[in-house]
Amino acid sequence: MGYREISEILKEEINDGRYAASGRLPQQKELSERFKVSRVTIQKALNLLKEQGLILAGQGKGTFLSFQAEQRNMPVEEYRGMKTESHGSVDSRIVSFEVRFGQDEELERLSLPEEAVVYDIIRLRLLNDEPYALEYTIMPVQVIPGITKEVLNHSVYEHIRHTLKLSIGKAERHIHADKPDAFDQKYLNCRKDDPVLEVEQVVYLADGRPFEYSQTRFRYDKAGFAYESNPQGG
Repeated sequence: MGYREISEILKEEINDGRYAASGRLPQQKELSERFKVSRVTIQKALNLLKEQGLILAGQGKGTFLSFQAEQRNMPVEEYRGMKTESHGSVDSRIVSFEVRFGQDEELERLSLPEEAVVYDIIRLRLLNDEPYALEYTIMPVQVIPGITKEVLNHSVYEHIRHTLKLSIGKAERHIHADKPDAFDQKYLNCRKDDPVLEVEQVVYLADGRPFEYSQTRFRYDKAGFAYESNPQGG
């Protein structure tokens, strides 16, 4: 078996989410035994995946999925902007959490009636205790009931899937650069002239109902996004 064929097999497994749980590929020795080829052949196959942006090789740490590879099979709640060679400790802190009436733009984005009640959530994401993202999230109480600080400290999407028994569908995302505001400077430790990368998104349930309108602001040195498109025709 040639290295290109091995590369295609591994690529398919990455895209299918086989290695998403651990975030890393098996050791070269294990792959060599699996495919019954030399480690040189395995290294050539991995080099192809690296050139395609699917893996990162940390010196002495093994081979890890890149951010680009993670985004292909990652559920939308795990949308992250880390540029790291190894997975560290990811944590979140609640900056603020309240229930209030929705504002005009929020109601429009979430297809809600006037005077609908929403959760207003701000969370700080940390990697190895270093801030990398600040999330502003609006969710309709009538669609996603039961969110508490305990849920926020665990997983909102697990609450949606396992407690509410709802299926999550597509997400519409827009990415743009911005100047840091006062919150970015305070929570992300940005300087006044540091650029910030913002991801704005609306997320839908499988039945088509929008349930999340959010903006996530990343430190410029912690974010890295890659997408593929497959246009049909001219």
